[in-house]
Amino acid sequence: MRIALMSYRSKPHCGGQGVYVRHLSRELVALGHTVEVFSGQPYPELDEGVTLTKVPSLDLYREPDPFRTPRPKEYRDLIDVEEVLTMWTAGFPEPRTFSKRVARLLKGRRGDFDIVHDNQTLGSGMLDIAEQGFPLITTIHHPITFDRRIDIANAPTLRKKLSLRRWYGFLGMQKKVARQLPKILTVSESSRRDIVTDFGVDPSRLEVITLGVDDVFVPPTAPRVPGRIVAMASADAPMKGIATLLEAFAKLRTERDVELLLVTTLKPGGRTERLIDELGIAEHVSFVNGITDAELVDVMGSAEVACVPSLYEGFSLPTAELMACATPLVVSRAGAIPEVVGEDGACATLVPPGDVGELEAAIEELLDDPARREAMGRAGRERVLELFSWRAVASATAAAYEEVIAASAASEHKGDNRADD
Repeated sequence: MRIALMSYRSKPHCGGQGVYVRHLSRELVALGHTVEVFSGQPYPELDEGVTLTKVPSLDLYREPDPFRTPRPKEYRDLIDVEEVLTMWTAGFPEPRTFSKRVARLLKGRRGDFDIVHDNQTLGSGMLDIAEQGFPLITTIHHPITFDRRIDIANAPTLRKKLSLRRWYGFLGMQKKVARQLPKILTVSESSRRDIVTDFGVDPSRLEVITLGVDDVFVPPTAPRVPGRIVAMASADAPMKGIATLLEAFAKLRTERDVELLLVTTLKPGGRTERLIDELGIAEHVSFVNGITDAELVDVMGSAEVACVPSLYEGFSLPTAELMACATPLVVSRAGAIPEVVGEDGACATLVPPGDVGELEAAIEELLDDPARREAMGRAGRERVLELFSWRAVASATAAAYEEVIAASAASEHKGDNRADD
């Protein structure tokens, strides 16, 4: 098959979108398919054999100057103008503007692709792509309605709450688009239920295909660092639960020698760093960012305990990657995390999301029990090897493509017959 894979942003290493695009495209090519990835900034890292078509935006949220105002010479068309105007009025434009750009790029290319796969853009332009005759399938990792609810609930002022409502204005568009799609893939039963509830999607159009873990994630050969706790912080947002972890860590520091290593894309001076200063733990918390996959594996394997304190996750790929590294886990019983680790406690200790005391006690108990840590790490790796393979993800996704292509062809045939009548 000839596949066009769409992703409005694809940050490598940290954040599920770029990881999904990279590994799915690689394995589809290994199965004999042709894949062309269309992505806005930040662009993904792709493997040999996968083509990247860059779909440049104005990159309004890039570091170190997010929410920048572009220079006049940067504007190319009315889509750029729409992008800036939406940002200026506190909205998030990328899903809509990216979808318009790729719809324009695909005009005249119907013969180049058998299917278009949208990775959670859900922009109105995707419906234009379907109208051009492309069979269309979409992956929704989880409905962003959860991010919206958690962010607004944690906003400190009414003004901030109103600003966040505007920021998440794109959700109205995403709901409308999702309800018109013939086939949606998602990554967990938890996300499937939430998409049906929050987006109003017909459940018969949804199929669960879990994510995979790359083979580079393996147990460490070097000894783990005593007292080291590792966590992933892909966004400086309340949903990731880092504030809960920091408060629990601060309590642990009063009684024992521990350190916290955060693998992150957080910008300096954000809410996480402010809380670290308030808690007086800056000397014991380190940040790691911009690292390669090999370096990430080393970091994950260096921890005695890893923590995933999220308030919600549609899957939580870092959880599965940590399990592949045989790293013992304390995780929140939130979203799809229990599906990833299993409910029996063999691969992780599950605690209520947002509960500082329970999190502190669980981490402390695991730090004091090396035999349990070893057994937990071993069970976690065995679970990953059994359940989470990118090759299996690609095979199941390709089967879904064939289903959508066949349904599209049947629909066109019916249309031709009606025209003949």
